[in-house]
Amino acid sequence: MDQNPNRYTITAALPYTNGPVHIGHLAGVYVPADIYARYQRLQNKDVAFICGSDEHGVPITIKAKKEGITPQQVVDKYHEIIKKSFADFGISFDNYSRTSAEIHHKTASEFFKKLYEDGKFIEEVTEQLYDEEANQFLADRFVVGTCPKCGFEESYGDQCENCGTSHNATDLINPRSAISGNKPILKETKHWFLPLNEYEDFLREWILIDHKKDWKTNVLGQCKSWIDDGLRPRAVTRDLDWGIPVPVKGAEGKVLYVWFDAPIGYISSTKEWAEREGKNWEDYWKDENTKLLHFIGKDNIVFHCIIFPAMLKAEGSYILPENVPANEFLNLEGNKISTSKNWAVWLHEYLEDFPNQQDVLRYTLTANAPETKDNDFTWADFQARNNNELVAIFGNFINRVMVLTDKYYEGIVPNAGAFSEVDEQTLSELKAYPTVIASSLERYRFREAQGELMNVARLGNKYLADEEPWKTIKTDEERTKTVMYVALQIASALAVLSEPFLPFTSDKLKNMLNIRSNAVETSLKWDDVSTESELLKPGHKLDKAELLFSKIEDEQIQQQLDKLQASKKMNEAANKKVTPQKETIQYDDFAKLDMRVGTIIEAEKMPKADKLLVLKIDTGIDVRTIVSGIAQSFKAEDIIGKKVTVLVNLAPRALRGVESQGMILMTENAEGKLVFVNPGEDGVENGATIN
Repeated sequence: MDQNPNRYTITAALPYTNGPVHIGHLAGVYVPADIYARYQRLQNKDVAFICGSDEHGVPITIKAKKEGITPQQVVDKYHEIIKKSFADFGISFDNYSRTSAEIHHKTASEFFKKLYEDGKFIEEVTEQLYDEEANQFLADRFVVGTCPKCGFEESYGDQCENCGTSHNATDLINPRSAISGNKPILKETKHWFLPLNEYEDFLREWILIDHKKDWKTNVLGQCKSWIDDGLRPRAVTRDLDWGIPVPVKGAEGKVLYVWFDAPIGYISSTKEWAEREGKNWEDYWKDENTKLLHFIGKDNIVFHCIIFPAMLKAEGSYILPENVPANEFLNLEGNKISTSKNWAVWLHEYLEDFPNQQDVLRYTLTANAPETKDNDFTWADFQARNNNELVAIFGNFINRVMVLTDKYYEGIVPNAGAFSEVDEQTLSELKAYPTVIASSLERYRFREAQGELMNVARLGNKYLADEEPWKTIKTDEERTKTVMYVALQIASALAVLSEPFLPFTSDKLKNMLNIRSNAVETSLKWDDVSTESELLKPGHKLDKAELLFSKIEDEQIQQQLDKLQASKKMNEAANKKVTPQKETIQYDDFAKLDMRVGTIIEAEKMPKADKLLVLKIDTGIDVRTIVSGIAQSFKAEDIIGKKVTVLVNLAPRALRGVESQGMILMTENAEGKLVFVNPGEDGVENGATIN
């Protein structure tokens, strides 16, 4: 592989269209991929940054059934939400396609047919679980049962969410259909398999030997574990009616397995882009001078490092990925992100709550990127990163440079005089940064690279603080011109070097410095920071200054924490176990209960008893004493005048020497707090019976 390729095919994992995009997806895949693509473009490289919606598979059909709509309606809805979110967030895809597109169906079908005709598949009749009532074979996610490894009773047919083990649906103990709830039967069906075992030696050498030094340890570790365990044939088709029909005779009612069709989505999306741009798509997938990179999360390592490369190898004419820089997972406020539990920060909601602050989230996610281990996003850290770093370091430096240049020179870059040793050293240090940052980016160390970018802003702040132009303007005007000239060179460098990380900020800064990148003659590239003698020439007129970042207040953060807290409470309520129904009684049993509406007219705490209140209740037929164990939920003075439901014909019993003549009806709310069961309508009198 050419170490300095002129062409890059950069893919980002196809998001699954059964829900919107959240910060876990962004941190794991899309922000690092975008940083890398933007950086390569600044290097004048030919980049195809490719993605699209993954729209087939069982979870789509499950969601459609649940919502009473078609699978196509599900994917149409989320495709638009996801596509818009990415665009609004500045993810600079060259093409964002979808696997329901005609070009994808055609590309995936042709890929399958080529492998089929070349005899690369095994055809086998196997026994699969079948739901007789639903009259269909059950895909993995349509089967639920007890995990054979950990005993978790809600394990899916392909993987246990509790212990993470992969297995077959037929391995489950007491399997049941997620469609009808019935116990499925085993029924014969024919499928086509990719014999991964035949590619084991190739994969072992290509991954574990050839890429031992340049692939991330978490990626190598997962691949080694799979290969050492022994690879087995894997089905490339399944019995389902949502997906790409298997394009061979005798395969009616079968579709391509989603894991087979989804990665081909990168190829079909590239074709779509190349056709639009007048390019040859094969250059980006079949030319040895193209560097192919897959940006993914750790849950996709096996598909992109073992299965997809085996497919490409079997086809024979494609290049293989040069690297697969997979990230680990991002947690949220100490808990695993969960879409089903709404424990997430959704991108489209963030953009509504924090308008024009895309770069703050990009910055925080990169600073906390789960590059080698799982990491945690907290709203407190988000606020601190913005206020203490973006505002106080980056924004503060630019603001001082712009304000002082406007004040002293009416916004015109001054002529520099003779450079002092400090000036020379500062400019020399500045010129070194593009190489330093690039070195981290080329090794997919995005946190480290962004840290070095912030060091450029720190360099500028230190330079201004040491040289104090606000003082020298009174004593040495020529020296002040030189200091401001140097500070403006640092500001210009920041405008260029920040673009991969903070594209909206970079754009704003280029406008302020009047070096708009769409004007070719004034556009600056990455290497210009190192090679050009000056980035802003004397006499150049700056544009109007504006604040790059604004402080994020505690109230904004509290709103986000409250939103998460509300999700937590809803989950607790949804997961609360309901007491099973008691044994059936006859009407006569119920009729024996005499329940009346009453009003509490007196209440006091029982001495030396933490839980008991002594109540006087007007039941309409009398005023009686009832002792109730509600003292830990209510203060005596707060419940006087409260309407309650009383069981009046309960046999009296003595509690701590006080005779209790009945019982008040209570229940619990979602938080476990006691609540009175009382009539809500006005005009219900004491003594009214409850039937």
